[in-house]
Amino acid sequence: MVDDLEKGLEGVLVAESELSSIDGDAGRLIYRGYPIEDLARGASYEEVVYLLWHGELPTADELAEFTASLNEERTVDDGVLETVERLADAGERPMAALRTAVSMLSAYEPEDDAEPEDLEATLRQGRRIAAKLPTVLAAFERYRLGEEPVDPDPDLGLAANFLYMLTGEEPDELAAETFDQALTLHADHGLNASTFTAMVIGSTMADIYSAVTGGISALSGPLHGGANQDVMEVLMEIDESDLDHREWVEQANEEGRRIPGFGHRVYNVKDPRAKILEERSKELAEEGEDKWYNYTTTIEQYLSEEQGLAEKGIAPNVDFYSGSVYYQLGIPIDMYTPIFAMSRVGGWIAHVLEYQQDNRLIRPRARYTGPEDREFVPLEER
Repeated sequence: MVDDLEKGLEGVLVAESELSSIDGDAGRLIYRGYPIEDLARGASYEEVVYLLWHGELPTADELAEFTASLNEERTVDDGVLETVERLADAGERPMAALRTAVSMLSAYEPEDDAEPEDLEATLRQGRRIAAKLPTVLAAFERYRLGEEPVDPDPDLGLAANFLYMLTGEEPDELAAETFDQALTLHADHGLNASTFTAMVIGSTMADIYSAVTGGISALSGPLHGGANQDVMEVLMEIDESDLDHREWVEQANEEGRRIPGFGHRVYNVKDPRAKILEERSKELAEEGEDKWYNYTTTIEQYLSEEQGLAEKGIAPNVDFYSGSVYYQLGIPIDMYTPIFAMSRVGGWIAHVLEYQQDNRLIRPRARYTGPEDREFVPLEER
């Protein structure tokens, strides 16, 4: 039995997985052997989810069948939507509303009597969750605006359909492709906190709704999800400042302020996902407003090169560019982390299913550091 303590389980090997691999020194991320660059630029989010769930990229016929099965599950029961509306009216946070809604979806699960060991049933349940999350999130935002939800469009892919349900207008090709790419980039990333949480819950053979709800809860913490929202808030602060954006960054650095979106628990170089989103941010800037792209590139250049963060292994992560990309797509800032969940649900489900194929209850131990041999004193004598 190993007695070494690794805070945060850093570097501790707890499972084997064929799903994704990260090389933090080389800045490399793969899903089932495919470089993230190839998948992001050449495959749809639906293809990537199929790959994670089934082990291979789909053929054209398999993709058509898979996409149709997702589309059929997009509609959310009125009971859930009524709850989502009440949460919106009460001013609930989007992640908390999503957590509640996903938990409630299980009440309408047609296979709620499936045995925990029936992994095919679990996969079908997971497919329903993944299909309904975009509908729930879009409906929540519409309710917050005092508007009625927009019904899913069966002719649109998952990414384009979400933007359509969010705004009521079909997105242009650049917006749809950009958002689809962002979903692919966030679909899986090793045993991050939310994925590990989902796996721990799954190891008890709890239902997939419980595992996904747990994943959402873990992702809601500011040390895991939410950094892209922080980045965008900084960019907006720059925009509202009287200073030139270069001067603002220099002043913030002199004041010792930490700029969000830099540094990663795994990567020691620039996150490969950030490189891809930087390209998309530039394309969006060329089609519309360029100031957000200019702000981010100026910050990166100043901190990485002039302040030497790159030499210290502190580089832009995916959140540094995803925030401005989402903003350029017209997505509300407090919806960024829920969108992260909408994408990562594909990875959560894949990891739970993979682990349950050779399941063992996850049960680590803690080193006891409390007192020993204390004498009990009855209540009347204390």
